[in-house]
Amino acid sequence: GLPGPDRAGSRAPGQPPEVIERRNEEHGAGRLYMRRVSPGAPWVFARLGGSPNAVTVGFIVCGVAAGAVVALGGLWPAIAAAVLIQAYLLLDCSDGELARWSGRTSATGVYLDLIGHYLGEAALLAGLGFRAQGHLTVSGPYVTAGLAAALLAMLVKAETDNVIVARAKSGLAGAHDDEALAPRGTGLALARRLASALRVHRAIQAVELSILILIAAIIDTIAGGLAATRVLTVACLIVAAFMVVAHLVAVVASRRLT
Repeated sequence: GLPGPDRAGSRAPGQPPEVIERRNEEHGAGRLYMRRVSPGAPWVFARLGGSPNAVTVGFIVCGVAAGAVVALGGLWPAIAAAVLIQAYLLLDCSDGELARWSGRTSATGVYLDLIGHYLGEAALLAGLGFRAQGHLTVSGPYVTAGLAAALLAMLVKAETDNVIVARAKSGLAGAHDDEALAPRGTGLALARRLASALRVHRAIQAVELSILILIAAIIDTIAGGLAATRVLTVACLIVAAFMVVAHLVAVVASRRLT
């Protein structure tokens, strides 16, 4: 394996400015705190001889495991799921950093990373639905709501990823820049700024959702029952449905496809 990078020196190649400064794809929690922690992880993985793709597989496993654990119900599974999602975020930051530092970037790694986000967030939403139904029941309105929210969350991600597909199939060179995110209409631009300020879309993303699930679990433990978890499940379905429509409109109304 490659010799481990020095801990201080691993940040520059692993976290170039274009990674730290990007706003559209980088997770808020990644920018807020995990990017400060993650440079040490590639140092450890390099010392152990781990490959970037192996780290990505670990990230996927953590995300899917969090969804399975949260479905069990109770406070401790909610705590375990929140911890697993923190590991998921750390590994998600670390795989790319290790790949850039070691020069082992690849299309396979990018593909696996994208699949990991689809699976992790869908698993957590589906697990929330089973949790809200109670007693690991395999059917019921909350199970349906959780599965529907998971499907819609994946569709939102597909809307983003298909911008790249559409540009490639249309012969447009390169990826769009951050300026292309701005809607062409004044009203839509205002709506986008409002949505960005409210950050409602974060409710269906893994890190924030795991925290919301934990808060709901604490409330349910104190109050008895599943009321808070069921309210959260319905809220996630509403947010996911809204985001599918809003994100589609935002993409079409922006300059990302031109």
